[in-house]
Amino acid sequence: MSRLKKRYQEEIKNLLKERFAYSNSMLIPQLKKIIISMGIAEATKDKNVIQDCIKQLASLSGQKPIITKAKKAIANFKSRKGQAIGLKVTLRKKRMYDFFDRFCNIVAPRIRDFRGFSFKCDGSGNYSLGLEDQQIFPEINLDEVKRTQGMNITFVTSARSDEECFELLKLLGLPFKDVLAK
Repeated sequence: MSRLKKRYQEEIKNLLKERFAYSNSMLIPQLKKIIISMGIAEATKDKNVIQDCIKQLASLSGQKPIITKAKKAIANFKSRKGQAIGLKVTLRKKRMYDFFDRFCNIVAPRIRDFRGFSFKCDGSGNYSLGLEDQQIFPEINLDEVKRTQGMNITFVTSARSDEECFELLKLLGLPFKDVLAK
């Protein structure tokens, strides 16, 4: 069992149950999955860039990403049907908790001018954030990086509201900005 999951089971569950006064323990929010995605539409001109992005995303997530393809052709974006436009990895269970632990304790402090993530859940208990550069991950070899590539990370929880989601992620260790309203 990962360190973060053990902490969730022993401490965080009880804190959330006290804070929100749940009558049933199944109502306590938990982290369901983490989705990491990269848009590689501008890299489609060079197949080597796509392979480099796949290699980098696989090394930082621990599993091979899937390639998302365009569903239809859009002339303004110069995309064709079936063209590779992105990469996506869905982490669950042990890999999810390990990635979340590494992200909060190792990666987030390496972000330049980092003062915490802003509070902006999506209304249904999920939290998304965007990173501008993949080089903050220690798993990526900086000598092999030819161009910077951003990514989106979505934390999917079973929380019903933004307040529950925010409290869960804060207790798990995600560094948020000081929010006066909360």
